[in-house]
Amino acid sequence: MTASKPAIRPDDAERAASARVHATILEEARRAGLLDEAVTEQVSFSAPPALVEAAKREAGIESTRELGVLALAMLARPDPVAAFLRRTDGRLGADHDLDTGSR
Repeated sequence: MTASKPAIRPDDAERAASARVHATILEEARRAGLLDEAVTEQVSFSAPPALVEAAKREAGIESTRELGVLALAMLARPDPVAAFLRRTDGRLGADHDLDTGSR
């Protein structure tokens, strides 16, 4: 008889996916030279405890410091969708037909 693998609960799969995304974000920040640990800056602010706990829970992070670094890394990343929207603001193709539903 062979042992079967334990079923992966959706929460486990979501946490694993989040951990991979977070690792990628931190790796991108590291490659961009944003995580030089030889030099750090003290950042301190107050936030509602419910917000901090919800963010930690959603991110799967226990450390407030790790949460702060991840949040800053996410904010520091360029957003390709926002950049595209800024570049193309107000421009539609000549053959674009915008159906507004009104007649």
